[in-house]
Amino acid sequence: QVQLVESGGGLVQVGGSLRLSCAASGRTFSSYAMGWFRRAPGKEREFVGTMNWSDGRTYYGDSVKGRFTIAGDKAKNMVYLQMNSLKPEDTAVYSCAASGGRLTERTVPRWGAYGYWGQGTQVTVSS
Repeated sequence: QVQLVESGGGLVQVGGSLRLSCAASGRTFSSYAMGWFRRAPGKEREFVGTMNWSDGRTYYGDSVKGRFTIAGDKAKNMVYLQMNSLKPEDTAVYSCAASGGRLTERTVPRWGAYGYWGQGTQVTVSS
């Protein structure tokens, strides 16, 4: 059984910062990619970013480029999301995702490519 556990969400003011963490556990689990998606009320799930160990690259969604940074430790099955210059439109439930198979540039942003998910953590940005 693979479990992803997120931490670090909360309430922050516009322009502030938050750091999310995600730890994956499982007896034999080794991820090829770990990243983050988010879902705001009334909106579809949105790709935030992924550290893809399959090709050694980090990918970001257009709406967060330049403000969010992903870091990770493959050996520890952990990924972090540093969020800076937060905006009200960043308010959402942020979910950690992991893939047990290789991802390509085309499949990285697709939530269906990830087989493992955390329960999500709420991030609220107040204006």
